[in-house]
Amino acid sequence: MIQVTIFRDSEESGDVFTGVELSGHAGYAESGRDIVCAAVSALVLNMANSVEAFTEDGFEGEMDEQTGGFSFHFTGEISPESQLLMNSLVLGLRNIEKEYGERHIIIRFEEV
Repeated sequence: MIQVTIFRDSEESGDVFTGVELSGHAGYAESGRDIVCAAVSALVLNMANSVEAFTEDGFEGEMDEQTGGFSFHFTGEISPESQLLMNSLVLGLRNIEKEYGERHIIIRFEEV
């Protein structure tokens, strides 16, 4: 199962997402054919690449292909563009969770 933690700023009103961490594999199909893992990977990598390409926001990121681990955290102010990218990521992940169930992906939110 993919475990997703979305970090949310507890001092801001509304949802201001400050980072995301993933671990595990979906287990939907054998490695290399798992559409759930592929979809989640595409979403998170596209978000991180988009933040880097389209904003000036600072962040720290790390990926481990062997364990399925991924970590991304903003290191300063978060622009409206980055917030939109994070909102889009959360929407996509929630849709995957809804479609394939908590057997393959579970999302939790943590106040920071």
